Amino acid sequence: MDVVLLVKAAIMGVVEGLTEFLPISSTGHLILAGSLLGFVDAKAKVFDIAIQTGAILAVIIVYWQKISSTVAALPTQRQAQRFALNVLIAFFPAVLLGLALGKAIKEHLFTPEVVATTFILGGLVILWAERRQQGSVRIEDVDQMSALDAIKVGLVQCLAMIPGTSRSGATIIGGMLLGLSRKAATDFSFYLAIPTLIGAGAYSLYKDRGLLSMQDLPMFAVGLVFSFISAWACVRWLLRYISSHSFTPFAWYRIAFGIVVLLTASMGWVDWTE
Repeated sequence: MDVVLLVKAAIMGVVEGLTEFLPISSTGHLILAGSLLGFVDAKAKVFDIAIQTGAILAVIIVYWQKISSTVAALPTQRQAQRFALNVLIAFFPAVLLGLALGKAIKEHLFTPEVVATTFILGGLVILWAERRQQGSVRIEDVDQMSALDAIKVGLVQCLAMIPGTSRSGATIIGGMLLGLSRKAATDFSFYLAIPTLIGAGAYSLYKDRGLLSMQDLPMFAVGLVFSFISAWACVRWLLRYISSHSFTPFAWYRIAFGIVVLLTASMGWVDWTE
């Protein structure tokens, strides 16, 4: 296996892990990093989705106590059953709309104008949500969520199918606008990511299995490992960060990155029509 290719896989894994759970769109950053590295063929697109599994493994480890206790209590405890059901309820809209609209979105919405617009609008929404957050919280913990709360967050997650929106950004900020505390919205976004990203990765690998061979295994393994390590560090940092900070810096970052998208596209440096 080409050492240069493994280095590129490691860099892409780090980018995935650091951006997947922040409200800044991992897709936009992976497109930029892939273009700069020359990592842009059809196999690379499968790679970008598959290495999300490494990031999800990091979430499972960080939240292992809650996950394991919920699984153990499912047969007997109503609270555990309600929590698990809420995650499934929130997961369902993305499955339905993803299967129905995924192809059309890839064909028509992967343009620099759409990516830049969603980056900038997302930043403005974060600024608005943070200003609105004070006094509007009604849910402090994910165990307090109802099925209606879950379906609302699930519907908001579907906005992430628009390139540049950010799955975590949609669920966290959407959750906050729906009355969840910053901590509850972040926690539920992480829990919801587990079935969502595992499902997306498995579906992509199955659909494009003809592109892959055993020779690709080292590349995918390196990407998964580096995605896991960087995501583990990022998730732990984010949970500490939100205890005393807002998401406002990420809003300004999104606005700046949206401008970068327009500049790189207009200069022909990056092909954002992925």
